[in-house]
Amino acid sequence: MPLQEEGTTTRRQLIELLRTSGGCGIAELSGALGLTEMGVRRHLHRLERDGLVRSTSVRQAMGRPSFRYRLTETADDLFPKNYPYLTLELLGELEELSGTETVDRLFEGRRAKLEAKYRERMRGKALQERVAELTAIQNTGGYMASWEANPAGGYVLYEHNCPIAQVANRYRQACRCEKALFGELLDADVERTECFADGGNRCTYAIRTASAAAAEPK
Repeated sequence: MPLQEEGTTTRRQLIELLRTSGGCGIAELSGALGLTEMGVRRHLHRLERDGLVRSTSVRQAMGRPSFRYRLTETADDLFPKNYPYLTLELLGELEELSGTETVDRLFEGRRAKLEAKYRERMRGKALQERVAELTAIQNTGGYMASWEANPAGGYVLYEHNCPIAQVANRYRQACRCEKALFGELLDADVERTECFADGGNRCTYAIRTASAAAAEPK
């Protein structure tokens, strides 16, 4: 979730302060933000509820223990990332050193591992159930997927987001391997009819049983 979407300006400031400091107590946060300690506790409570902040108890020489607050691993997603560009740089280095075939094998290896990972989730299911299961799998990966029955027969699967768009725009092996993976997991004929990498507004897959596809007149 982008940092600019995370609540009020005060909460953003609090999150950034915890990020740069590595952890603070209530009094430190109160002084840095110009808020009462009660106001800081109120913001921290909301952030703890959202899973973005956790507290640890610190023993004092006298009196009750105090608490220090720091961001959780979940909060890491609030800050900018450069993963796609790093991936592109590494793939570019690999292609320069070992050639395109090595990059092809890399994507094929990933496809094979994903197929092995999800194969059991498809076992014993009808095609409609497999399409629904594949949609759920893609949603866990951030693809914002949905599906529907196709009036002309079969099903249509939509991906409204592509988390690897920058990579797929440069290395179309990613798109080819996704299509092949879908065909294997669904045990069906899969045709991509729209693609982000081709300028589409989404990725769209038409899905039919292999027997139905084979029976169509040529």
